[in-house]
Amino acid sequence: MDVSRLIDEAIIARTMAYAPYSKFKVGCAILLKNGKVIRGCNIENKSYGLTNCAERTALFKMISEGITKYDVEALCIVGDTKEPITPCGACREVMAELLLPDTLIYLANMERDTLEIKVSDLLPLSFKLEN
Repeated sequence: MDVSRLIDEAIIARTMAYAPYSKFKVGCAILLKNGKVIRGCNIENKSYGLTNCAERTALFKMISEGITKYDVEALCIVGDTKEPITPCGACREVMAELLLPDTLIYLANMERDTLEIKVSDLLPLSFKLEN
């Protein structure tokens, strides 16, 4: 897998962000096993609770297109942060639900500093369907 390309795709997704309030743009790219990439960006709303993160935008787009967790190779998130960006709690819950536990997650910043982890590392004691 070309992690550099996946970071590039997340950076492109970030340019589409709608963040007029926070000015904090985030991009996400999901690499499928067939090589296709699904992009998502954060979309804010003046009623802040209605804001949607880049990760959830990309994951919901994936599901709405009939793509499943078994089709995903990796996911990358990029933001303009000092260290590699980390997802919020809501996004961690959604990733735990919609991706396999061993799916690779690449957290990155605009300088391309990157941390590679797995979904199971983001939410180690997540609620599971069998619970």
